[in-house]
Amino acid sequence: EVQVVESGGGLVQAGGSLRLACVASGLTFGNYAIGWFRQAPGKEREGVSCISSRDGSTDYADSVKGRFTISSDDAKNTVYLQIDNLKPEDTAVYYCAANDGYCYFSYYYWSHLHGASWGQGTQVTVSS
Repeated sequence: EVQVVESGGGLVQAGGSLRLACVASGLTFGNYAIGWFRQAPGKEREGVSCISSRDGSTDYADSVKGRFTISSDDAKNTVYLQIDNLKPEDTAVYYCAANDGYCYFSYYYWSHLHGASWGQGTQVTVSS
């Protein structure tokens, strides 16, 4: 069974940085994509970024380009989301997920996948 576990969230001041980690297990062979998503209080879940294990290609939501960077460490089976210049509107629970399809940031795409595996989420709170 494929499992993903997020970590790295916390309480930070505006302008600070965080690096979130998503550790995947159960991914041996095949092509997988890892996506990052967030859900702010009272709002719908939205896609942030994704990365493909097949070729390392990435995708980002327009709203986070320039501040968010996704990367992977294949030896550790870990995908990172580096967040710089944090803003209060970045406050949300951040989730990662894995699927055996393609890399696309949109949550609408991921929500319709048949066998995506989701983590438990990690809280990011940005104070002003």
